[in-house]
Amino acid sequence: MAGFIFDMDGCLLDTIWLWHEAEQRVLDTVGITLTKEQRDELNALTLDEAATWFHERFGIMGSGEEVARAIVDYMLEYYRTKADPNPGVVEFVNAVHAAGAPMCVLSSSPQAFLQAGLGHAGIKGLFAPELVISAEDQGLKKRSPSTFEHMCGLLGTEPADTWLFDDSWYALATAHECGLKTVGTFSSDGCGTHEELARYCDVVVDDFTELDPNDFLK
Repeated sequence: MAGFIFDMDGCLLDTIWLWHEAEQRVLDTVGITLTKEQRDELNALTLDEAATWFHERFGIMGSGEEVARAIVDYMLEYYRTKADPNPGVVEFVNAVHAAGAPMCVLSSSPQAFLQAGLGHAGIKGLFAPELVISAEDQGLKKRSPSTFEHMCGLLGTEPADTWLFDDSWYALATAHECGLKTVGTFSSDGCGTHEELARYCDVVVDDFTELDPNDFLK
């Protein structure tokens, strides 16, 4: 049976805009708008890395830790009380769980965001606690092939039998390089246009209502 790796923000949850909004609030304190190249660089960073990047690149606030606290304070309450699943996600993930397929969450968000967001969306209980993975907390990077090799090991699946669902082109590109099958779930041009996602994906969709779980479980 196939294995499943799901990203959270922009994939399972309609929250990628929240990250962009929080980042822009930080940038607004010094009147900066990012270029596409800077946005691409930022998208690959964990929260702590992004906070350090803001401080070191633009001198925002007194330290990277201060920037990180400002972002966390702004976002965590939203995850706890308002984070909604993307269309079709609940039905798709429930079907995969009911089939007994191995599945996990791999996100660049901190574990506190994962627990709060997946909990509010009503799907946290479908994943084994040890398979809700914060790349930031575990020192993993979605640009590193070893990360996806590690995730396949946790699921007990071969790369060729494992699906990654993600909205970020760089994560999908890395997984594709490792031999995983990939589904690009479009969230914003900043994470990857339809054309960018299509370069590295077996399937590209706007939301999970376009997908039949049975097509992926075989």
